[in-house]
This record gives sequence, structure tokens and C-alpha cells, in this order.
Amino acid sequence: MLRRHNEIFKSLLRLNDMAAVSFAWWLAYGLRFYTDLFFAREDFLPAHYISAWLLILAVWGLVFQVLDLYRPRRISTYGREVVDLVKGSALALLILLGLLFLIRDIAISRVVIVVFWFVSLLFLNLSHIVLREVLRFFRRHGYNQRHMLVIGTPNESCRLVQKIQAYRYIGQRVIGLFLIDDSPIGPDEIGVKIIKDKAELMTVVRGGSVDGIYIALPLEQSARLTDIQQWLGDEPVDLYFVPDLGRLVTMRGSVEEFDGMQIIGLQVSPLYGWNAFFKRMLDLTVGGMALLIFLPLMAMIVLVIKLTSPGPVLYRQERMGLDGRRFEMLKFRTMIHEAERYTGPVWSVAEDPRVTRVGRWLRRMSLDELPQLFNVLRGEMSLVGPRPERPPLIDEFRKSIPSYMLRHKVKAGMTGLAQIHGWRGNTSLDRRIEHDLDYIENWSLLRDLKILLVTLFGGFHDRGTRHS
Repeated sequence: MLRRHNEIFKSLLRLNDMAAVSFAWWLAYGLRFYTDLFFAREDFLPAHYISAWLLILAVWGLVFQVLDLYRPRRISTYGREVVDLVKGSALALLILLGLLFLIRDIAISRVVIVVFWFVSLLFLNLSHIVLREVLRFFRRHGYNQRHMLVIGTPNESCRLVQKIQAYRYIGQRVIGLFLIDDSPIGPDEIGVKIIKDKAELMTVVRGGSVDGIYIALPLEQSARLTDIQQWLGDEPVDLYFVPDLGRLVTMRGSVEEFDGMQIIGLQVSPLYGWNAFFKRMLDLTVGGMALLIFLPLMAMIVLVIKLTSPGPVLYRQERMGLDGRRFEMLKFRTMIHEAERYTGPVWSVAEDPRVTRVGRWLRRMSLDELPQLFNVLRGEMSLVGPRPERPPLIDEFRKSIPSYMLRHKVKAGMTGLAQIHGWRGNTSLDRRIEHDLDYIENWSLLRDLKILLVTLFGGFHDRGTRHS
């Protein structure tokens, strides 16, 4: 029955996609030839557009099927589905353009193709979200359920059961729990039937009511997976292995396949490929605009510093950035010239006598950081990211703070998650690292924009003094 429901939903998705691309095609056609949105009118043959539409239905349907875009996505995210749809649509568009190039008899307006592709992306994504939300609604109310067994050690199994119970929209119900280690856990504690022995386990499996089995084990007991598979024999049921990698995965875990081998990423930066491209575009556009806006203010600050304090206007300081590479970070000088000649790199303190009167005002307003816009445009920093530190201090921090160096898996930033929560300067390093790693682990372009808006309109909340 479940597989029948899956096929029905797949068919609905296919029909939805064909309707979405059809509507997008004829909308683009209508906008081009029956409105004044575009400059010049041109002769066109409706038969050519009918032929191209039939090609689109065939190409999009085939590509989406080959890329397996209609597979069940009970535990997948919308973000991952959007990425898959964009990739699939891009590949389908390339194939369509190749076919139109080979079939010389079909002449199509380039404007129609461009408008169609962007509109189809919008319709496809919105319709998929709507359909999956409808499906989630029914799953929350007990329909389209998958009945699962969980086998494993007590801690890992109970944690998995609790997560499945918490996310009801995935449509999975645990009907039994078989613990391979002795445990005092009772059925009332997690609301799931405890299976007492292997004989009862096999009776449940062979009863035909089980759609899948989760095997939850800590990594050091993964060898027991073979024994469990032997218990189950050749029973036609889906098996899923849930290893406890939480203690090993320190950042942005991932799973890749290489020639039949599963490679698990335990410590991977999220900023590669399109993520890195879009973040760089954000830095260049917003950073460039900010530099133009603040340029008159920066010129005034240069003049005031020059008139009130001897020494250079800019303070250049070696910091550590992406992958441990060093660069010169720029700031407006807020201390007396050569303030660290005798003290070395140290934290500044409240009412630090080395800070000039103008410098104290610049620090209070965070205006001394404005020259770092040049670091951003040069690619040494980003608008958002962990704040860069000086190598001598880093050598000390990494000895006492676990995972400290992981913050260098992304570019250093002018502002960051820790800063908007007040953890900057001479404050708790542990809390700052906690926020920095949380930022990296859960990075998204939308989160960058949110941090920038909070910085711009809310400023920083200081919990301590800033360092030089």
C-alpha cells in the first residue's frame, strides 16, 4: 500500500512539473508577443513554439526522471530540493538549446527561452513546496505513514526514536525497539513497544507490517552491523544504518560516494562552489556600496586623526584568515603611535591610557573598522565571518580552547554572529568560539544578510572592552 501511495505522489509530481513548465512556456510566449514589455516585435510562427513546447515536455520529464528528482524526501530539506531542481532545470535547458541548434527548422525567440527558464524555476519550486506541505499535513494527521523498527544500543536507539517522534511530518512511526544491550528502559519511557528477543523480532519483520529498519550504533560497535544483517537474512525490508558520528563530526558533516565507496566528511567548510561564489558576490556588491557611502565620512576621520595625533592614520596589523593564511588588516589608528612597542600584543583594558580621545569615540561607534572594507574588496576578509585574531594570540588560544582553529575554515569577517551577541574584545573566548562554529555549521546567505542588518540597525552589544 505504501509503495502504491509513493507511486501516486510521484505521478502527481510529474504532472505538476509538466504543468509548471507548460504554463511557464506559454506565459513567456504571451509576454513576448502579446505585450509591450519588450522593445521590438518580430514575426513568429506559432507552430514553432508548439514544437518547442513538446520538446520541453520530453526533455524536462526525461532529465528529472534520470536525476531521480521524484524520490521520497521524507527527511530531506527544502533547500536541498531547490538545489536539485535548479541543477535539473539547468541541464534540461542546455539539452534543449542543443536540440534547437541541431533542429534548424525551429526558430525560437531568445527572450522567450530566458523568460521561460526563470519563470519555470519559480513555478517548479513553489509548486513542489506546496505539494510537500500538503503531504506533510496529511502525515501529521496519521496518513501516508511508514512503519519502522529500530535496532541498536540504548542511548543511540532512544535518541533516534525521540527525533522521529518529534518530527511527525516525515510520516514515520516506530512500531518496535529492539535493544542489543541490556537496559532498564521501559516501554512507557519512550512510548514504543520493546521487542524482547530475536525470535519476536523476526516474527514482527516477517509479519509484513514493517517498511524499514533503522540500525543505530555507536561507531566503536559498528562491527555488530554484520551480525544484525545475518539475523535479518534476506527479508525484503529497507535497512538504514545510523552511526553515532557526533563525537567525530566537528563541522558541516557530509556524505559522498566514490566508485561505490561512501566517504563521510567530518570537517568540511560550507563555502565552496556556488556558496563561495554567492558569498563573494555579496561581499563585492554590498562592500562596494558601503565604501562609496562611507567614503566622505572616512575622509573626515582621516583628517581628524591627522590633526589630533602624530603618526600614521591607518593601523596595519597582521591577522590570520581563511585556512590560516596571514594578511594585513586595516583599521583607523585609535591608540598613540607604537602603543605596543613595550607591551607586545595584549588586550586593551577599560579606560586604556593608550587610546586617544578621538580613538575612544571611533571605538565606541565601531568606525575604526571601516578601512576593512578594502580588505573585503581585496578578498582577504568577508563582510560576515569570525573576527580575525593575531598569530601570537592564536598560538596561545589553540592550546587551551578545543576546536579554536576550525574558525579559520571560512574567511574572517568585519562582523559576525558572536559580535552581534556582544561576544567581542575582552570577553569569553569559549562563547565566541561557540558562536563562530555555530555560524560556520549553519551558514547560509540569508543568515549573512540577517547578521548584516542586525549590525547596521542594532549595532553591537558590548560585554567587554575591545582589544587593540
